[in-house]
Amino acid sequence: MNAFAHLQLNVNGQVHHVEVEPRKTLADTIRENCGLTGTHLGCEHGVCGACTILLDGEPIRSCLMFAVQAEGRNVRTVEGLQDGDRLHVLQQAFIAEHALQCGFCTPGFLMLIVGILEKYPDIAESQLLEFLSSNLCRCTGYENIVKAALNAAAVMRTAR
Repeated sequence: MNAFAHLQLNVNGQVHHVEVEPRKTLADTIRENCGLTGTHLGCEHGVCGACTILLDGEPIRSCLMFAVQAEGRNVRTVEGLQDGDRLHVLQQAFIAEHALQCGFCTPGFLMLIVGILEKYPDIAESQLLEFLSSNLCRCTGYENIVKAALNAAAVMRTAR
């Protein structure tokens, strides 16, 4: 007998009523039950960072968390970054700095960086590099990702 959990997930400010097995990951639930496919699955072991989302403002690996653990919390995915047709300042910086190639890791990097910059707007480059080392990219040399993050940080600081 399969028991299902009936959940209300707040994803990007919208409530999603989902029915999932208690063992279903948050990443799979976001993609399959909420229809938000921007959260990517890479290693499914928490190593690559492709599935990074914000949970109550903190970057987390959604492949390592069960969906039932997210009930009553605020989930923010890459789809929740832009405001209508206006891209988030970090998304604009990624475009301007050519900070992506294949784009598979990009949603995870965007969510990691947004989470960091919202919490630490005055972060030093050395600290930023330490945070960014937790996500993997097979295409870039990370230089343009770092440039984009630093440019977005500067814009976000002046907007305060």
